[in-house]
Amino acid sequence: MANRVELVFDFVSPNAYLIWWPLRELVNRYEAELDVIPVFLGGMHKLTGNAPPMIRDAEVKGKNEYAMLEMNRFITRHGLGKYRLHPQFPFNSITLQRMLFAADQDGRGVQFVEGLLRPIWEDGLDITSPEAIGAALTAAGFDAADLFARAQTDAVKQGLVANTDAVVARGAFGIPTMFVGPKGAANEMFFGKERLGQIEELLAKG
Repeated sequence: MANRVELVFDFVSPNAYLIWWPLRELVNRYEAELDVIPVFLGGMHKLTGNAPPMIRDAEVKGKNEYAMLEMNRFITRHGLGKYRLHPQFPFNSITLQRMLFAADQDGRGVQFVEGLLRPIWEDGLDITSPEAIGAALTAAGFDAADLFARAQTDAVKQGLVANTDAVVARGAFGIPTMFVGPKGAANEMFFGKERLGQIEELLAKG
């Protein structure tokens, strides 16, 4: 029974922002569950030998230009016109990811993501400013000081590493990766925001 979607997530990925709202709507429409798996994308790339497309495909004539064309089509189709490439991109997301891991331990991973996605990818939140991040988290209903403190603990640091290792072991190599199916089962893996139609077909079967 396809009633659950796990989204491998790192704030640094523009595609994590772009897929979030369409995927959220899709999951809600089919009354499925959405779970976030906090990982460190840099760690995934190191483990798999992958690299950001703009770097990996830099020498392929026309490929990055076409990727931008498809991204703009996706943005238009899903009404994501407020998206702006972050001025600090590619930023170091490790602290954000550790805080997300801590929030997810409290069962609030989805809420944490939704509290920061728009400030980061629409408003250009200063990732280097703990004060700016803290203000955004407070506005979203979180105890920012608690999350900052927990992000420095060995348990949270190692937990994020373990999550990253685990998704790579399941076959993931980048973001957005989604696993669809019942909890605790060997679920179907999908990569890329262009797979929403295939995910919908699976969710529609129930």
